[in-house]
Amino acid sequence: MNLFRFCSGLKVLGYFVILLVITFVAVSYYAVVVNTWWPILIENNHKALSALACLIILVFHFLLIMLLWSYFTAVFTDPGSVPEHFRRELVVVGDSLEAGASTGQGALGYCPKCRNVKPPRCHHCSICQRCVLKMDHHCVWIVNCVGARNYKFFLLFLLYTFLETLLDVVVLLPSFIEFFSQAIKHSSSPSQLASLVLAFVLNLAFVLSLLCFIVMHLSLLSTNTTSVEVHEKSGDVRWKYDLGKKKNFEQVFGKKKAFWLLPLYSKDDLHNITSLQGLEFPTRSDIDP
Repeated sequence: MNLFRFCSGLKVLGYFVILLVITFVAVSYYAVVVNTWWPILIENNHKALSALACLIILVFHFLLIMLLWSYFTAVFTDPGSVPEHFRRELVVVGDSLEAGASTGQGALGYCPKCRNVKPPRCHHCSICQRCVLKMDHHCVWIVNCVGARNYKFFLLFLLYTFLETLLDVVVLLPSFIEFFSQAIKHSSSPSQLASLVLAFVLNLAFVLSLLCFIVMHLSLLSTNTTSVEVHEKSGDVRWKYDLGKKKNFEQVFGKKKAFWLLPLYSKDDLHNITSLQGLEFPTRSDIDP
């Protein structure tokens, strides 16, 4: 009995997560913009406070646009699957594989579930029911695998979500402190108080959890390692894909600095950096592939 077949059902349930994300954005938008800082901007005569409200609203919308752009790009970008034409001279014995031809990438793998060749750093996802190029993990938040072709977009989604939620926590904190006095005096409507508390608590929870997640992925990025490959690295042996922090960063974000903070790649990077396609990866020259 293959229990992993049940995992494919998680992909269907995952689409409700998209609605959850949209709901979270809507609650935060109502609490920060509609309920708190927009009234200050249009009703307050104090120039400094109005300027602060204008700045907060502008930054909020900028981060929101970048968050949603990165999020939906990560959701709808295929992380990469093994192409049909990907074949080498191979000798397959049972579930093991020996490569007859090599291009410096070492022995190729073989997936007994897909019954197909696996390029280097490729792993089978039990939820997607396919092999994913440079698979990091299957993320329920984007209802997709995180792999070679959408890892950058996923990291940007984490970054902009962290910055957005951190901004929400900071700008809602004064109102949250006043919440208890307003509740006692009944000076605010129940809906306003509920949205404020809900938005503040949710954003604070996301800030703390995202901080841990970002630190973990920065560590992986700096060594050119995926979440799956952490378990493959042995002892003190230097990871063969670790090219140094700068090159490791470029293997994911590209070399064009103007595109680093945008959820897209330049044509030159897509053409020249083979790792972005997920089929071939440069290795350290001082380590045998």
